[in-house]
Amino acid sequence: MLRRHTPGWVYAGGLLLTAVAGCVNAVAVASAYHAVTHMTGTLFSVSFEASRGHADVALRAAAVVACFFAGATLCGVLVRRPTLWGRRRYGVALLVEGGMLFGAWLGLRERSASGEVLAAVACGLQNALATSYSGAVVRTTHMTGIVTDLGLATGHWLRRQPVEWFRVRLHLVLLTGFVAGGAAGTAAFGRLGAETLLLPAGAVALAGTVALARRPARAAEPPASSSAGS
Repeated sequence: MLRRHTPGWVYAGGLLLTAVAGCVNAVAVASAYHAVTHMTGTLFSVSFEASRGHADVALRAAAVVACFFAGATLCGVLVRRPTLWGRRRYGVALLVEGGMLFGAWLGLRERSASGEVLAAVACGLQNALATSYSGAVVRTTHMTGIVTDLGLATGHWLRRQPVEWFRVRLHLVLLTGFVAGGAAGTAAFGRLGAETLLLPAGAVALAGTVALARRPARAAEPPASSSAGS
């Protein structure tokens, strides 16, 4: 869905959400020892720890994966259209994510596993939210696809083939946000501990409030028939 005329707020929103993901993941890894923003390593932990007989660790990792899945499922319930025609639903989803991160803060503060799994729900919701809008061009909680696409673009450039530079710019913004958010989250965790999660929770809640407040004009809404596949 993203095109060469991608508006500036998409870049700003992508930067915010990747920074949120980087910060949340930094706190989760520092306090609970499991990544909650991407599932490859966590799924590997399930098989690795289970094969070593560490059933409790494997089950905890499996719970993170299940909750990330649950967050993506929740997004599918809340956001039924693959564009921002239903901007208010995106705003609601962001507010729900903020609430989940607030709950994760309460859990991690008490050293409860609930903090870890609620953070995973929030990240699954966020990643599915960005995917719903962008058609999988924007991933905000993990960078594997972003780095892959940047590598492909570099290869095309070296071969003097056409490169979609607007995608390169967007991916660089997303990569920068994730790295910056991770660095900020790590630094803040050293001083604030679990309270660091209040920063991304507040950020996405504010973004959701803004999205709800800025209702799109009715004239811009699609005809009813276009929502049949949403």
